[in-house]
Amino acid sequence: MEQTTKRLSKKELRQIWKRWGFTHLSSMSYEKLQAHAWAYSYLPFAEKYYKNDPEKKKRLLMRHSMFYNTEPQTGQLINGIVASLEEEIAIGGDVPEEMPINIKTTLMGPLAGIGDSIIQGIIVPILLSIGMGLASGGNALGPIFYILSYGVVGVLISYLAFMNGYKLGVNAIDVIIGENAKRITDAFNILGVMVVGGLAASNIALVTKLKIPMGEEVQALQDVLDGIFPKVLPLAMVLLAWYLLTSKQLTATKVILVLTVISAIGVAVGVF
Repeated sequence: MEQTTKRLSKKELRQIWKRWGFTHLSSMSYEKLQAHAWAYSYLPFAEKYYKNDPEKKKRLLMRHSMFYNTEPQTGQLINGIVASLEEEIAIGGDVPEEMPINIKTTLMGPLAGIGDSIIQGIIVPILLSIGMGLASGGNALGPIFYILSYGVVGVLISYLAFMNGYKLGVNAIDVIIGENAKRITDAFNILGVMVVGGLAASNIALVTKLKIPMGEEVQALQDVLDGIFPKVLPLAMVLLAWYLLTSKQLTATKVILVLTVISAIGVAVGVF
């Protein structure tokens, strides 16, 4: 059977990237999660290299139909690495067919940690805070900004991760796993905590109306609190939400309801 030795073109690489990038969550199951989209993204690859070899085509699609789950945008780095390995296998390079499977299994965990720290811990809160600021007063520009900006930023991260993963190949593994991955994840986690803390302090408005006696006069308790620890009440609400989410294992919806009840009761009795 004739075997092509042509490398993947830019157009073909973009096709692999686009298929997984925009369908990774479109067909999921508890057994496979994102695996269906992997197999779908490599259908053009199979047609290019294994059109006349059904057995190799079958093995390609089977090894990319195994369980897979990671952060979708930064996880494209793995897809790029695997694309370079599959290309070497297809043109007869010295790469075993088990290696792409091992790479996916090894890297999907570390990339999920790094990706969640970047996307959910930094980018999403920043874009949401800007959108909420624009939306104050009922301005429709807020949600439009968030939808468009996240669409651009998310796609850009996805594309750059894929292309750089393809260029680096297996050399990218040294950066992603082991102590390097832990340091990267810790750094982004710390930055994410700082971002969320700053957003909480600037966007959560909670003050008390209570007054305390100061000799013959009374002074607003909020002024006293601000003199000791500014924004301590918003901090308390954030810590309460964190406690309910982590220790009590409540869902985000239930936490919102709890905070709403506390705020409503506080306003009703004159505390807030």
